Amino acid sequence: MSLIAEIEATREEFTALRRDIHAHPELAFKENRTSEIVAERLASWGIEVHRGLGKTGVVGVLRGSRTAASGKPRAIGLRADMDALPMPEHNRFAHASKHEGRMHGCGHDGHTAMLLGAAKYLSAHRDFDGVVNFIFQPAEEGGNAGARAMIEDGLFEKFPCDEIYGIHNMPGFPAGQFAFRKGPTMASSNRFDIIVRGTGGHAAQPHKAVDTIIIAAEMIGVLQTLISRHRNPIDVAVLSVTQIHAGDAYNVLPGETVIRGTVRTFSTQVLDEIENNMRRVAQTLPQVHGGTGELQFYRAYPPLVNWDEPTDFAARVAEEVFGADKVERDTPQHGGAEDFSFYLEKVPGSYLFLGNGDGDHREGRYVGMGPCELHNPNYDFNDALLPVGSTYWVRLAQAFFARG
Repeated sequence: MSLIAEIEATREEFTALRRDIHAHPELAFKENRTSEIVAERLASWGIEVHRGLGKTGVVGVLRGSRTAASGKPRAIGLRADMDALPMPEHNRFAHASKHEGRMHGCGHDGHTAMLLGAAKYLSAHRDFDGVVNFIFQPAEEGGNAGARAMIEDGLFEKFPCDEIYGIHNMPGFPAGQFAFRKGPTMASSNRFDIIVRGTGGHAAQPHKAVDTIIIAAEMIGVLQTLISRHRNPIDVAVLSVTQIHAGDAYNVLPGETVIRGTVRTFSTQVLDEIENNMRRVAQTLPQVHGGTGELQFYRAYPPLVNWDEPTDFAARVAEEVFGADKVERDTPQHGGAEDFSFYLEKVPGSYLFLGNGDGDHREGRYVGMGPCELHNPNYDFNDALLPVGSTYWVRLAQAFFARG
């Protein structure tokens, strides 16, 4: 592993920074303290700072000292997300969350610190002929789509990027292991409400009512056939019913039942087909029983589809810097969703994973400590990754400009 010595020397600085951010988690579009820290650090290194994109987003613009041969500098975007999750933290170490019900349970504190480490180094080593846009994004979690918000605020018009890249830590992968995949890599994220309406009545006289619970129960089984019998088996998709809401009394048949859930696909075409079929089922099946139905379908994040050439390039850089044994080029698809997908719909690029280990790095371990998985109350980012991620960002940017 070839860590940059200057970055390795700042390990304690950025570990302290990461832990400070972890101790003060902020939710989507409320990352005021975090964005202030990011902006202050970037400005202190002489990097041009722009604030307010996507409410609390920050973009640092670093221009190289060399003049591009073509006269038009090429630009690379490097993105880190900043928001935390609305969940409790069970860790007992000193940097655990100081705010009840908020936690950096996904490692965005580490993503932010890694990118800041790269920004500091590159600000002192500007011998390149282009522009690095350091994109610190709010609101990735929970379908809030901070990436879309930044795009709508003119991210790529104000800060054009020829290519864009992002990293997410991945528990369960060996610490420092890089993983890449071309094409569809992460699923779309979508949620739905199906409202079934009938006629309420006395539970002892069901013949005088239109029982919405019976309709909903039948509909749940039919919805699963949309995956098992109405979709090409080679197209991966998941439809999960996660909530049923109806009724308030033991002896009353409710006049309305609501079914809620989520749909995940790796293709927008497959998603279109599933939504259309769901709407047909929601509207027609209740009619068989004398009721009515309505589908409300919400598309949060589209599938994350990595571009082929940028992914090959990003993997090649990792192999050259850290060794081929540290790189997996065909990692399995991930059923989670990521709003980095919005960037990749606009600009070529790739989203990669960096192994976070199995949790042995956590300090203050105690009996009964839970797994170090994403969105788990016992998760913590592995600080050993900070110089690894920062070194990778630097070498990726340098290789991008050297490519011409």
